[in-house]
Amino acid sequence: MKIALIQSDLVWENVEKNRTSFEAKINSIVEEVQLIILPEMFTTGFSMHATSQAETMRGETISWMKNLAKHRNLALTGSLIITDNGNFYNRLVFVFPSGEVQFYDKRHLFTLANEDQCYTKGTSKLIVDYLGFKICPLICYDLRFPVFSRNTENYDVLIYVANWPKIRTQAWNALLKARAIENVCYSIGVNRVGIDAHNFEHVGHSQVNDYLGNSILSPQENEGIFIVNIDKTELVKTRKKVAFLEDQDEFTIRY
Repeated sequence: MKIALIQSDLVWENVEKNRTSFEAKINSIVEEVQLIILPEMFTTGFSMHATSQAETMRGETISWMKNLAKHRNLALTGSLIITDNGNFYNRLVFVFPSGEVQFYDKRHLFTLANEDQCYTKGTSKLIVDYLGFKICPLICYDLRFPVFSRNTENYDVLIYVANWPKIRTQAWNALLKARAIENVCYSIGVNRVGIDAHNFEHVGHSQVNDYLGNSILSPQENEGIFIVNIDKTELVKTRKKVAFLEDQDEFTIRY
């Protein structure tokens, strides 16, 4: 499967400008890709102004994603601020070429930025079946919690969309590699670049690691579109050879 990671600066709390920017970037991709990944809160930046910035699942951004996915015959994913049944969520949406939408609500809310005061946390993982791959999409701070991402579903790919700041880049790099190794899966991290409204700098480091922790795409620091190809055949061969996942401890997560 060929995947495009879009690492971009974000215009603070300006949904229309961000959509316009990403649409131009997506339309510039001439290679035939099957999945495009956008950063966390790609329409606003990491905003705690949920009341003024939230959209619904019938809103303009979801419609925009559906139209792009259908037009380009690919899947599109990223997170945005959603209001649903009176609650606000940092919600990752996965839009299929058919227009079908699946979603995951961020489980681990970033208390350091009071995200837990603004948003309702999710209660379950999402495993997406797409083109023969099982994909587990997660969001930013989830990366620090390996129990939640533990590969009990035999998924093939972990995706983390993020607004991860420069000051903690070392953790981002180390944990993305660790998640790939411990779960014997591809790990993909898509981060933003630029300085946000709170003067936090982001230097991207979007990257892809394979199921043994080897770098497929090294950490990228500049704004850009980075295309990689992942191969399930080699992943399956490796899992059969090493069988690490069969030796996992068994326990239950309490939600």
